[in-house]
Order: sequence, then structure tokens, then C-alpha cells
Amino acid sequence: MTDALKRLSDEGVAIWLDDLSRKRITSGNLAELIDQQHVVGVTTNPTIFQKAISEGDGYDRQLSDLAARKVTVEEAIRMITTADVRDAADILRPVFDATGGKDGRVSIEVDPRLAHNTKATVAEARQLAWLVDRPNTLIKIPATRAGLPAITETIGNGISVNVTLIFSLERYREVMDAYLSGLEKAKERGLDLSLIHSVASFFVSRVDTEIDKRIDALGTDEAKALRGKAAVANARLAYQAYEEVFSSERWNALEKAGANKQRPLWASTGVKDKAYSDTMYVTDLVAPNTVNTMPEATLLATEDHGEITGDTVAGTYEQARADLDAVEALGISYDEVVQLLEDEGVDKFEASWNDLLKSTEAELQRLAPSEG
Repeated sequence: MTDALKRLSDEGVAIWLDDLSRKRITSGNLAELIDQQHVVGVTTNPTIFQKAISEGDGYDRQLSDLAARKVTVEEAIRMITTADVRDAADILRPVFDATGGKDGRVSIEVDPRLAHNTKATVAEARQLAWLVDRPNTLIKIPATRAGLPAITETIGNGISVNVTLIFSLERYREVMDAYLSGLEKAKERGLDLSLIHSVASFFVSRVDTEIDKRIDALGTDEAKALRGKAAVANARLAYQAYEEVFSSERWNALEKAGANKQRPLWASTGVKDKAYSDTMYVTDLVAPNTVNTMPEATLLATEDHGEITGDTVAGTYEQARADLDAVEALGISYDEVVQLLEDEGVDKFEASWNDLLKSTEAELQRLAPSEG
């Protein structure tokens, strides 16, 4: 059996797991995935934590202690999630050390309710970095309009960032600009640029889900021929933009000062449509110096039957541009779709956060000691 995950790693794709729970940590499962499935990082989000905390009793002891101290539900959530991220970071520390800080990282997201508040996002990023207190953490900041200056300031403070919820090529260019501006600030402040890392999470499957829905509504053969093409085309053009920015004179000056490239990270790589191969967003996006953060089902599918045939992004830009142009020619507005997806992405994470607040509050009440 060929080791598809090893081949993927050898092609320069870092395999990160898009999931975390206390059970995964305490059972040894995360360590096993690192050891056997070439996993070199972990990403979390409010939806992942909401699911983890609402299932099983793995958090009961800590929740019981928090209930006894009568902490607020917000503080309880931060204590719980940062504990998981800290423990996962410790498990991944050997990978972090072996890769010079490039991998072995765990991402934790700022409160999604702050997505449109620059100042609060910067303050929250600082607080999370302090709370987790591990060098191999990435603080997730959404790529909203208000998020861009927050990215610059956070990087400028020497805090490594995972920029999340990127859907559009234009916004991705703005994210890369925000990163470079942050590095320039950090340099002015005399910080060591070699210690600052970043990834830019470019979302994949949701683009197909939304565009395919519009294609299906049109129903023509011409439209149907474009099903399942937009997301990969969009991501490949993002990689083209990455190559341009990180070969510019502005970048070269920062690289000489020790800066690290901000890697493109393919997010939302679980295939939603049963008509497509369940490894499509892995095998079609193989390129050097990228990250693919996968749900466990996608990771195991890739291991089982993923065909890794080398770089599948180089030389595809002309076709990718033609595919997106053809979608636009159907009357499906790219700009409208990507803005909708960004808005929905923020809303979904906020809804998950609110669910997390509710379920944690219920658990605190259940485990609260009786008075006396």
C-alpha cells in the first residue's frame, strides 16, 4: 500500500487535523495521528469546541471546579478551550522544534462576536496568546474588513496568526498585505521576525456548495458542466497570488530580515457533495509550502485511497481563470458569492459560540455545588 499521506507531506503539504477535543488528547489519539498519519498541526474553531464540550463527560471535572468558583460562562469557556489548546500544543511540541516553528502548531480563534471590532480583536489575541502561553500557538483572526488592521497589529506585536474565513482572491491579497505590514511593524519595534509565523486559511468546499446551488437552479447542460470546478479554481488562483506576493521586492527585504512566508492553508476541505471524490480538495490542491487542514474523515479517506501524483497546482492558472470566468458568464456573481460566504462564515461561528455559551452554562448549573 502506498503511503498517500507521506507522499502528500513529501510534496510540501503540511497535514493538519481540523478537530480537537479533550478525549482526543487524553486517549492518546492525537499523539497516534501525529505518529502514524503524518499530522503536524491542529486547527480549532467555535463549532469544534461546541461539539467537543457538549459530547461526553470529559470536561466534567474542570466544569465542576469552575462552577464551584462561580466564574462567568465566558471565563469558563476560555479556561476550557485554552486548556485543550495548551495540552495539544505540548503534544505537538516535538514537531514544532523539529520544523523550526513552521509546524507543530495549534490554532485558537478570537471570540467571533468581535469579528467587526478591530481594537477588541487585537486585545483578545493578546489575551489568548498570554493565556495559552505556548510558542506553538496560532491565534485565529477572521479576514473581515475590521480583521485586516487587527492582523497587522497582532503580527506587529510578535504574535503568530492564522487568518481565517478567506473566500475571495481580492481579500486574500489584502490579507497578505496586512501580514507584510505587520512584519514591517514588528521589525520597527526590534522584534525577531524569524519567530513570527502565519497561515492564511483559504476556504474551499463552501465555494462549490454555493456556486453549485446556483448552477443547479439554472439547470442547463452548459451550467452543469461547471459543477465542482469553482472552488479548486479559486484556490489555485489564490496560490498564484501567493507566488506573486512572496517573490516581490517588498517581501525580499523582509525575508532578508529573517521573516517567514505566510503559507496558504486549504480549509473546509471535507467534500460536501457525494457526486465528487471525497479527497478532491486534497489531491487537486497539492503545492509546495501549503497546509491542508482536514476533518478526520477526509484524512482517513486520503490515507485509504487518495492519489497523490505530485504538484497539481503548477500550470493550472489559465484553466482556473477560464473556469471562474465561465461561471461568471452564467450570470453567477463571484463577488456576491464570496461576500455572502464571508458573512455566513462569521454568522455560523457566532451561532456556534452562542450555542457553546448556552451548553456550558447548562453544564455549570448542573455541576454547581449545593449551597451550604
